[in-house]
Amino acid sequence: MHEMSLVEGVRELIEAAAEREGFARVCGVRVEIGQLSGVERAAFEFCFDLAMRGSIIEGARLEIVATPGRGRCAACGREGALAVVYDPCEHCGEFPVAVVAGTEMRVIDLEVE
Repeated sequence: MHEMSLVEGVRELIEAAAEREGFARVCGVRVEIGQLSGVERAAFEFCFDLAMRGSIIEGARLEIVATPGRGRCAACGREGALAVVYDPCEHCGEFPVAVVAGTEMRVIDLEVE
């Protein structure tokens, strides 16, 4: 389950920010996860609670902001929704469609004390 390593990376990032900025507790974490990122939301949420135990993040509220997939067609040049990386263009049905959004995974912000 690669979500555990992703959550551990988030923990390290937050702990480094706490050391740098001097906050003692994290009450909330807002994370953006793109539809095309390959991250399973339910697994990420489960791993978050486990990985944050014993840290300043333990008990923090996790909010996940889902970013929809978007792509630009090489054939017609139009941009549109993209549910799966290798889907055809929703406008003309051609391939390839270059992903322009939806692969993100980042910490947006923290609520701290």
